[in-house]
Amino acid sequence: MTGFAFHIVDSKATEVPVDEALSQDAPFTWVHLGTNAKEAQGWLRDTAKLSDYVVDALTATETRPRCEAVGDGAFLNLRGRSKVEIESSDLLASVRIWAEKGRVFSVTRKPMFAVGAVRGDVEHGEVRDPGDLITAFATAITADLDPEVAGLGDSLDDCEEGLDPNRVFELRRAVTKVRVAAIGYRRFIAPQRQALEKLAALPGDWLQDDDRLHLSGAADRAARMAEELESIRERATIMHEALTDLRAEQIDSRSLVISVAALVFLPLTFLTGLYGMNVKGLPYAQAPWAFDAIAALCIVIAVGVVGYFVRQHWFRG
Repeated sequence: MTGFAFHIVDSKATEVPVDEALSQDAPFTWVHLGTNAKEAQGWLRDTAKLSDYVVDALTATETRPRCEAVGDGAFLNLRGRSKVEIESSDLLASVRIWAEKGRVFSVTRKPMFAVGAVRGDVEHGEVRDPGDLITAFATAITADLDPEVAGLGDSLDDCEEGLDPNRVFELRRAVTKVRVAAIGYRRFIAPQRQALEKLAALPGDWLQDDDRLHLSGAADRAARMAEELESIRERATIMHEALTDLRAEQIDSRSLVISVAALVFLPLTFLTGLYGMNVKGLPYAQAPWAFDAIAALCIVIAVGVVGYFVRQHWFRG
């Protein structure tokens, strides 16, 4: 069985094999399973003796942050960053937790940064009961996500400061990446706040008053991150529209230059085409000074057309 287990007595944690975690009496036991659904289901049902409803919740394929009281315990699903790359549509991995007096079972499919942080807290004697452990999970997840959310805001700040018509495509890719990440994070952080608030309000003697305060603090932090992500999403949308407008202005400016050039050469093309005809009767066609006169006339026409455009402010940016 992939995972680990601890027996905790008066803040002192002793690691034990998973298969032996429930065969010995201890005031508090934490079992963490990092395995696939089928393997975890068998152990949770046959060894941990959990109900089918709880086992299904702990091993479900698709999960969203939620909290639900079941009997004397509670099921909690939280989302946090994973140590492995996750598909863009689902940026955060899940940890499913069942807590009751004296026992906590947690299950993950992908390795999470928060699990390592919580294990470190347990080994350092900072966890004494199920409430402390769940609080450690909530705190570790929010503390790990906070710099990521701040980093998205900083990336967007850099894009706004580096706004340049010559970098439109590069900036659009960067803004799109930030926007997709913000939407992906907010999809789970917003309901995560509600789950933590619900857990803090649940009755039960395995949750102490200080645990409820820490859970409320983690919920407030999640709420702040959700608001920041919503702000980032809106800023990214505005930035994307600004880049689109900048690109359109750039295209309009180039189109204007092409149009001006075409209009300047239009009368010149007519004049040179007219005198390029191989027919008789063209005025001054045989005069030795005719070429110089036509060239001078073309220059005068070109200068006149450009001067007209300048007076009409066609070249104003």
